[in-house]
Amino acid sequence: MDFESNYEIARAADFIRSGGFTKVALQFPDELLKDSVRVVSALRDKLRCVEESQSDSEQNGDVKDVSLFVMADTAYGSCCVDEVGASHVNADCVVHYGHTCFSPTTTLPAFFVFGKASISLSDCVKNLSDHAVKNGKPVLVLFGLEYAYLIRHIRDEVVEGCTSSSGLNIQFAETMSSDMNPSETHKISNGCMEPASGIAGDKGFETVANNRYSIGGLVWELREGHKMEDYLLFWIGPDNSAFANVVLTFNGCEIVRYDPTANCTMTDLSQQRRILKRRYYLVEKAKDANIVGILVGTLGVAGYLHMINQMKELITAAGKKAYTLVMGRPNPAKLANFPECDIFVYVSCAQTALLDSKEYLAPVITPFEAMLAFNRGSEWTGAYVMEFRDLISTSPAESRNQSEEARFSFLKGAYVEDFDIQENDEDKEGTLSLANATEKALQLRDNLNSLAKQPARSGAEFLAARSYQGLDILNGSTLPEPYLIGRSGRAAGYNDEKCKQEKL
Repeated sequence: MDFESNYEIARAADFIRSGGFTKVALQFPDELLKDSVRVVSALRDKLRCVEESQSDSEQNGDVKDVSLFVMADTAYGSCCVDEVGASHVNADCVVHYGHTCFSPTTTLPAFFVFGKASISLSDCVKNLSDHAVKNGKPVLVLFGLEYAYLIRHIRDEVVEGCTSSSGLNIQFAETMSSDMNPSETHKISNGCMEPASGIAGDKGFETVANNRYSIGGLVWELREGHKMEDYLLFWIGPDNSAFANVVLTFNGCEIVRYDPTANCTMTDLSQQRRILKRRYYLVEKAKDANIVGILVGTLGVAGYLHMINQMKELITAAGKKAYTLVMGRPNPAKLANFPECDIFVYVSCAQTALLDSKEYLAPVITPFEAMLAFNRGSEWTGAYVMEFRDLISTSPAESRNQSEEARFSFLKGAYVEDFDIQENDEDKEGTLSLANATEKALQLRDNLNSLAKQPARSGAEFLAARSYQGLDILNGSTLPEPYLIGRSGRAAGYNDEKCKQEKL
């Protein structure tokens, strides 16, 4: 495929010139960084051509020079727009290349270049038509954004094949607009907020209304009277984070995945379904946590500060201690520096929120799972929310009087009373030691029906209980200690050792 067509050099140049941007940050993921030099060269040549054409057509000739900066090794997920990195060069906008989660930006406008992955058009259409005929359900086609350039051709091929398949009902999702402005809502790729189009038995496109959905840059609307569980989801793309987001969000739907690289369909999603069981176990484990760490997984997605504050209120109202941690991309080594945290809540975009925390010292959960764990009386109905912006309007916490009632811990096998840190702090005096506060916790483990009261310890209490607390500081001694001159020479033979040998 043509290089300039794959990286959409012409469209990116038009976006930069039409917006009047003079400092542009080009964000590349690791796998595309090898092409960054060619992209910069081609984009600079295209901007120069646009500049010459504008200077010839305009009398004033007021055309500004554009500076291009390449960004790599983002602090957080490469699918999000790195506004922090762009701010280091005072960039006016960001051109994002490669896979994206389409999370809205906070301050900077952005232009997305999805890329164009290869796919067998005839084989994809054949597999799609076969599953639509065999299943009998209406089909909703979702896809990776790298295949968005071919969806119109796939749809046309399916329309032509509808003559031999009466009653075929296939609906295609639309992609959002490639340019994003933080002050505006997303538009569908055709430029207006029109509903998605479908293919019905009459071989025509139907206009649908109500039941509007969006996920990972895709938008569609269901016909009136239908719900997502009535559809067979046909995913075109690899088994990546975007597909996992679809599987967990619409876990009640039947899903078929077409792999363009292997030219085959995958119907066995048992591995993805097993993730839900693992997440439910982490929710139960989070209920018994005393100290919770809030991991900041993004500094650019709109609404992340609101969600962090909402998590703090939720955790505090549940009688637990919360600490906010900013460390970039989390890994087991980084989180192991905070052994006092029983669990971590990861506030990030939908496609990086799920961390396989089997190798971590403490589990890592999502804001949705935190709401299930820390809201007393809440039950999981099977629905799963990956996007934290969908939880901002949710009530952050239950009333405190409900926390006085004991709950049953499935992991401990006993009834547990959550310990309220704030009420405990009000009863403390300034001279009360941390050890005395810890001794107030009562634990009865005589039988399975015993009542156990668990204190929600803070980081200071955890440090006080450790055998090693760092270097000892002698506050009583103010006099400087005398210094000693160490050895000189090499390890093979220090100078003082040579003197001893000569005397011998």
